[in-house]
Amino acid sequence: MQSICWTTRLLSRALRSGFSTLIEPNSRHKPHFVSVACGFPKDFLRSKYKLGKFGDDAWFTTEVNSADVIGVADGVGGWRSYGIDPGEFSSFLMKTCERLVQSANFCPKQPVSLLAYSYCELLEQKKPILGSSTACVLILNRENSTVYTANIGDSGFMVVRKGEIVHRSEEQQHYFNTPFQLSVPPPGHGGNVLSDSPDSADTLSFPVKDGDVILVATDGVFDNVPTNLLLDTLKECEGERDPVKLQMTANAIALMARSLSFDSEFMSPFSVNARRNNIHATGGKPDDITVVLATVAI
Repeated sequence: MQSICWTTRLLSRALRSGFSTLIEPNSRHKPHFVSVACGFPKDFLRSKYKLGKFGDDAWFTTEVNSADVIGVADGVGGWRSYGIDPGEFSSFLMKTCERLVQSANFCPKQPVSLLAYSYCELLEQKKPILGSSTACVLILNRENSTVYTANIGDSGFMVVRKGEIVHRSEEQQHYFNTPFQLSVPPPGHGGNVLSDSPDSADTLSFPVKDGDVILVATDGVFDNVPTNLLLDTLKECEGERDPVKLQMTANAIALMARSLSFDSEFMSPFSVNARRNNIHATGGKPDDITVVLATVAI
């Protein structure tokens, strides 16, 4: 009974924080995303609810007449030992991206520029927002049915069509478990902190088709859920335009990632990669989990 109640509370908070659909009456005739979100902070019992955040992870979905945009970011938790809130950095980055999409200068073909302008605002804050974060942004250009992506680090995306993965992001790692990241270090410590430029983002552009499924997630998902399990789940919602049914799939992925992250016997993708780097590891990797799931409607 306690397990059932715990799961119900998890889903209730995830739904409250994550349910969003990007359909408006004046945009139905154009290509658009139907999108939802779900996730869990690693330390669920101590985390306070905040829209657009799951622990140190942050996310957003937004739209303008020319485009739909999705973003996720994963604050680097190591800053906590220095008294810095890692979630503040990732949250500011995503909120600023969301605001900039609504500006007159937004270009639906330049996700790197969107990240760069958001990062510049971080650097220019009078009261520094210190920390680091990975980031992944996808833009659906409604005029040409093309998605433009920028990915820094080990968050990422996966596109499924006709039961197959047709596009996916590549992890960017300096070395094992140390992803590329945008950073604002404390004054005088710049030389000791990894800090990558927005221009170092891995970029892709590709046309999408009606019914394509797009998963955008932080490494809490990809480190814990094998690709074959993700594919089996995602292909079941190809062409789905009902946001309630799509939400059920997002919930299933987030719950699967959380369950596997605390399974000490499971050979997770993270453990497999650790062994490839001569590190003996077994089990999942407890982490914040963020899932943004979208289907393409044309």
